[in-house]
Amino acid sequence: MMSLPKKHLFDLPDGVIYLDGNSLGPLPKGVAEKLQHAVTAEWGQALIKGWNTCGWMDQPTRVGNMVARLIGAPHGSVVMGDTLSIKVFQALSAALAMRPDRKVILSDTGNFPTDLYMAEGLIRLKDAGYTLRTVAPQDASAAITEDIAAVMLTEVDYRTGRKHDMHDITRRAQNAGAVMIWDLAHSAGAVEVNLTQARCEFAVGCTYKYLNGGPGAPAFIYVRPDLTEHIEPALSGWLGHQAPFAFDLSYTPAPSIERMRVGTPPVLQMTALEHAMQVWDGVEMYDIRTASLALSEQFITEVEARCPDLTLISPRDGATRGSQVSFSFEHGYAAMQALIDRGVIGDFRAPNVMRFGFTPLYLDASDVTAAVDILAQVINDNLWDKPAYKTKSRVT
Repeated sequence: MMSLPKKHLFDLPDGVIYLDGNSLGPLPKGVAEKLQHAVTAEWGQALIKGWNTCGWMDQPTRVGNMVARLIGAPHGSVVMGDTLSIKVFQALSAALAMRPDRKVILSDTGNFPTDLYMAEGLIRLKDAGYTLRTVAPQDASAAITEDIAAVMLTEVDYRTGRKHDMHDITRRAQNAGAVMIWDLAHSAGAVEVNLTQARCEFAVGCTYKYLNGGPGAPAFIYVRPDLTEHIEPALSGWLGHQAPFAFDLSYTPAPSIERMRVGTPPVLQMTALEHAMQVWDGVEMYDIRTASLALSEQFITEVEARCPDLTLISPRDGATRGSQVSFSFEHGYAAMQALIDRGVIGDFRAPNVMRFGFTPLYLDASDVTAAVDILAQVINDNLWDKPAYKTKSRVT
């Protein structure tokens, strides 16, 4: 097993134990300097020449290949750009076009709301009799029937950390004739994923969580290679054209994964992500997963022993849990604010969920013990019971 953690690769504030990498990863060292160089030397001095001389135009596929390694995807099957919501729309619209005789989209009630919202919006836009069917997460597999066009699930539940069985559900979906779409927002960089073995048609994900790309970092989309030249991009943007600078008046999709590009890539955000991805050099997801499970198990054991007022809502079995642990507490929001005020950063999700992420790149067992020490003080001594901690901010 490789040596973890790699705290020296991150600019973490002194005195802070960061347990929120499942929401926003910390700043890797060198990213700020790389961004400064991109602004002053590339944009500032190269000007528009930078699209060619600085490699800007190739960033979406170049960085896509870096992400592909961490999710078990082949070279040339992942492209970056836009937001996760846009990538969900692209994948779902392409999936429905592949099954024109079916009208049902299956998802679950634990899915991240944006995925469901995008499905609802697409259904309204198409106005062709489509329906979104949602079931409890544990019922998703059994709910796959032969009237379903696409199954759209997030592998790791953002609220509880519950982890679907990707391979089993994909097999069931395809046996029923449905197209499979996986959202890897809480998987990429957190758990072992092998899209090549899973054989799903599409996968999407964001890069500002475990991949540490920074706030607003671009999302990714994966298309199974044998399908790439056959899918129909609903968002037929000019950079998805086979020859963008021919400026044809009608759209012809690129023959590669680049057909899933839409508009101009966010060069500065992509530059931050590209440099941030270097912390993964030489890192294997097996080692990350093994270490994160050990940290999570330690946290669960210590919290349950010392904080009886907290109730574990994440799966106890690590094999069915992602890289986060969630506890419910009636005063969860206030307790989280008190915890943050004391240098332990997690986050809160309505109605009463305290979330804690475990990223072995910059966390170790001593961090877990220190975090539980402070959490126990906050909960057992009612340190959360102050008006300042109960006033909710816009972002929780």
